[in-house]
Amino acid sequence: MSTKVSDHVLERLRTWGVEHVFGYPGDGINGLLAAWGRAGDDPRFVQARHEEMAAFEAVGYAKFSGRVGVCTATSGPGAIHLLNGLYDAKLDHVPVVAIVGQTDRSAMGGSYQQEVDLLSLYKDVASDFVEMVTVPEQLPNVLDRALRTALARRTVCAVIIPADVQELDYTPPGHAFKMVPSSLGMPQYAPVPADEDLARAAEVLNAGERVAILVGQGARGARAEVMEVAERLGAGVAKALLGKDALDDDLPYVTGAIGLLGTRPSYELMTGCDTLLVVGSSFPYTQFLPEFGTARAVQIDIDPHMVGLRYPFEVNLVGDARKTLERLLPLLTPVTDRGWRQKIEQGVARWWEVMERRAAVDADPVNPEHVVHALNDLLPENVVIAADSGSAANWYARHLKLRGAMRGSLSGTLATMGPGVPYVIGAKFADPGRPVIALVGDGAMQMNGLAELITVHKYWQEWQDPRMVVAVLNNRDLNQVTWEMRAMTGAPQFLPSQSIPDVAYAGFARSLGLNGLRIDDPKDVRGAWETALSSDTPCVLDFVTDPAVPPIPPHATLGQIEAAATSVLKGDSDRAAMVRQGFKAKVQEFLPGSRHRTDGHRAGGGR
Repeated sequence: MSTKVSDHVLERLRTWGVEHVFGYPGDGINGLLAAWGRAGDDPRFVQARHEEMAAFEAVGYAKFSGRVGVCTATSGPGAIHLLNGLYDAKLDHVPVVAIVGQTDRSAMGGSYQQEVDLLSLYKDVASDFVEMVTVPEQLPNVLDRALRTALARRTVCAVIIPADVQELDYTPPGHAFKMVPSSLGMPQYAPVPADEDLARAAEVLNAGERVAILVGQGARGARAEVMEVAERLGAGVAKALLGKDALDDDLPYVTGAIGLLGTRPSYELMTGCDTLLVVGSSFPYTQFLPEFGTARAVQIDIDPHMVGLRYPFEVNLVGDARKTLERLLPLLTPVTDRGWRQKIEQGVARWWEVMERRAAVDADPVNPEHVVHALNDLLPENVVIAADSGSAANWYARHLKLRGAMRGSLSGTLATMGPGVPYVIGAKFADPGRPVIALVGDGAMQMNGLAELITVHKYWQEWQDPRMVVAVLNNRDLNQVTWEMRAMTGAPQFLPSQSIPDVAYAGFARSLGLNGLRIDDPKDVRGAWETALSSDTPCVLDFVTDPAVPPIPPHATLGQIEAAATSVLKGDSDRAAMVRQGFKAKVQEFLPGSRHRTDGHRAGGGR
């Protein structure tokens, strides 16, 4: 039997080491689906409930494995549905390849059913490489370039294959004019800066008396080197959210997340430093970096396209984070005055005390901060955690202490709703032996998570470690936007847009044969986590949480918080009545002048 183009697509993917393809069927990829049948489902076709979820699962797979994620969809609506997940990959610099169908070549330009100009549609999301295969000889080069480019540039690439081309007999490119042969594989490489640039960077860093380091996901492979640089310079280390797992949260000089969802110590680190070193991060919020003119700055990034952004850096080093720091370390002079480091460590210690107190504040019925804080000493050492966008990301950023081999991520740059559950599904296919946890709001769970529980139901019994916990923070409110309205515009909660139904999340899980618990008493929070993390079946925890617990930003003033409180009190709903009774007490617990605070500092968070 002859080899079809579709057969060669799967053969080429196997040769590249691709083990899973996340997708949803449709007639635009019928040729590929038939080839999957002939190939014995190798690579494995993982069926999501929606193409956007397939893309998110490919992103989660790539984020937590370091390998390329591959997703597939049919022509027209299927290809369109992939886009949001693909943009999530592009903006977070994650290698993903999309293989999508297209109408037959003979129908192109004829306003045919499901005909969409996919080359134009994908031109932005796959700007590094998008191509349509129109003849068999073109295939290996296009597919190889897509995979190689995605890995090399940590980005999205797309291959479009018309339905009729999938069914053609495969013919390889020949040794002839206008044929483009191809080769397999992605070599390992680790670029390093020039010696003169390293010397300039060392001069800046050695001159600093109060050094701050900001790390992102690009520093994940340089943990030991970042620690050594921080020790030598007496620096504190803040983390962009995508770099939360790049350095242990229980180190005394690690100030935690930075930005609107971040921590007070990170805010103070940036406002107090005179020198800034940024490693592997393109953190976008300039207002949370030192004031211009107050700090000299050095940046290290592997991508020359990403250096020089966000801050007026004096020296930009283009290179692999670990190799660059290895070469920089011998040029750095150890500090003798440890006063700056001691101040940082005192601030970090105070912060964790505040987090403990915030988690212990009474709420109606359950404090969401208590839900996440209680997880800290129960985390498996090899856990993978995904936080969804929304208020869940606040508590993930501020309360969880990731350490060692623990991994965590979220939609850092696109900040899209809904990737939490599909991320951990992708993580399970990347490593079925690791337990996973998704922290999601009820809005995200209703948007995407409920349907993807069906995907969990379909596949979980194949996983070596069956532990998957989906923790739903069920406050019946699209809470992050509600608080943004209050804090930014002083507007009260607009119930028609913000209030969402109470859904039996745990009950739905049980209806699928999964475990499910509903928790509406704070005394039951820890026990629920223990039950879920010891379960031999994936488990949904429906935590009924208080929507009035405020995500206070690190730079908030008492006046801003009181204005937000006042806006809450303008409502006349039952929920507003509840807020009226307890909101101010919850907020004032952690503001300047609080009876619990004697150091004059504010507590808060950032993004």
